[in-house]
Amino acid sequence: MSAAAVQAHGEALDLPLVVGVDGSEPSMRAVDWAADEAVLRGAPLRLVYASLWERYEGAVPVQESGDPSEEMMAEEIVGAAERRARRRRPGVKVTTDVLPEEPEYGLIRESGSALAVVLGCRGRGGVAESLLGSVSVAVAGHALCPVVVLRGSDGDQARSAARGRVVLGVGAEPAGSAAVRFAIEEAVLRGVPLEAVRAWHRPLHEPRAHPRERQAAETVEDALRDLPSGLPVRRRTVEGHARDALSALSREADLLVVGARRRRGHPGLRPGRVVHGVLRHAACPVAVVPEPA
Repeated sequence: MSAAAVQAHGEALDLPLVVGVDGSEPSMRAVDWAADEAVLRGAPLRLVYASLWERYEGAVPVQESGDPSEEMMAEEIVGAAERRARRRRPGVKVTTDVLPEEPEYGLIRESGSALAVVLGCRGRGGVAESLLGSVSVAVAGHALCPVVVLRGSDGDQARSAARGRVVLGVGAEPAGSAAVRFAIEEAVLRGVPLEAVRAWHRPLHEPRAHPRERQAAETVEDALRDLPSGLPVRRRTVEGHARDALSALSREADLLVVGARRRRGHPGLRPGRVVHGVLRHAACPVAVVPEPA
């Protein structure tokens, strides 16, 4: 890790990465991803199970052998998650806890003292497989820290970060953006290039060269004005819908980072169509980073 990265993370090294586990394979893939991230950041892992989770997501826990068991106790769920993390990254510091409450409330509260909250994403069969779980939506919309929703892992383990880039969706007001800072940190920690993307729309019947394209390029440039030296960066503007462009680029990314603004006078975020779209369709993990109003 570079000296700049160490300084940026110095004050937060004691904060954990919190993973919501429920015994399902998607949540175990989240454990894998978070264990890798914990090593990158020199941070501990905190694995939490909300005992009322199954009421909302219809979770069917799996034992380490893969056999389903509806009678698996909470201690077994967090124990299996802990063993999974230690196998993935033997040196990582791991703690566990059982929260006797609804998962979204417990995880949102946990977000107040976490580097990030990591969640697996799954449907409940059939058409619902394309939909985002209600817990992930609620946590991403109200958390006080970045929320990483694991997308794009079809096997029984999280995919290794080997595609070699972090993609950032640049918002309309990027100066000082928390999402920009988070994406830069991730790229520096991973030692990969950062690809910053801004979508724009051409009005109908307008000439090919349009001011909106130039404005999009200027917005990207403004977002990247405080880059650390030595970080490779690709600046890109794309004509079309941001959610479509980012979802397409996610196929070649290790992580997709987007911001979500807080609504004035409201404790939640305003994720919007772009965030909802990439959470549903991205082919890689998605980090939703809260932005101040």
